[in-house]
Parts: sequence; structure tokens; C-alpha cells
Amino acid sequence: MILSPVITYSIFFFFLGFASAGIIGIMNYLKLRKKYKSTEGLLESERLIKETLRKENSLAFKLKESVELELGKKYEEATNVIKIMDQDILLLQKDNEETESLVKTTQPELYNLKLKLIEANNTVARLKAQLNEQK
Repeated sequence: MILSPVITYSIFFFFLGFASAGIIGIMNYLKLRKKYKSTEGLLESERLIKETLRKENSLAFKLKESVELELGKKYEEATNVIKIMDQDILLLQKDNEETESLVKTTQPELYNLKLKLIEANNTVARLKAQLNEQK
């Protein structure tokens, strides 16, 4: 059975169109697959960057907490030392006052000389300050 040339050409062009459509479909599929893999790789790199930043943020927060804790301890130690120094100063002032009153009652001449020496030192300091201001 021999087909007419119109039918033969029609069948040929049908299969040619079908093959062209298949090739175009496969090409579109390959392009989409390439874009999908590219997008997937981009998402994976973003996920890794996010995880790295989360770890760095966690590390920085822990470091900040440790520094704050250390500074808190140093602050407590410093306040304790200051309290002890204040108590020592008060004791020294009390002892000086007692010694001064004892010297004043037992040796008034020595006490008067001490006061004059203090006044003389103050005068010398004032004169030095005035001299430095004039320069």
C-alpha cells in the first residue's frame, strides 16, 4: 500500500514536529535543572554562612559574658580593698589625733614647734606656687 505524498509529508512533518517538541522540552528541562542546581547551591552556601554567623555570634556573646563576669569580680575586689583602706585611714587618723593630744598635753613646746613648722611649710608651698604662676 503506497500512501499519497500528502499523507507521507504530513506524517513526516508530524514526526518532525513531535521530535522538535521533544528536543525543545528536553532543552527546557535541562535549563530548569541547571537553574535548580544553581539555586540549590546558593541556598546551601547561604545556609552555611548563616550557621557560621550564628556560631560567631554565640562565641562573641559568651566572650562578652566572661568579660563582664571578670570585670564584676575585679570591681568587687576593688570595692573591698577601698573599704579596707578607708578603715585603715580612719584608724590612722584616730591614732594621729591621740598622739597629737598626748604630745600637746605632755610637751606643749614641742607641739607649738610642730604647728610653726607646718605653717612654715604651707607658706613655702604658697610662695613656690606664686613663683611658678609668674613664670
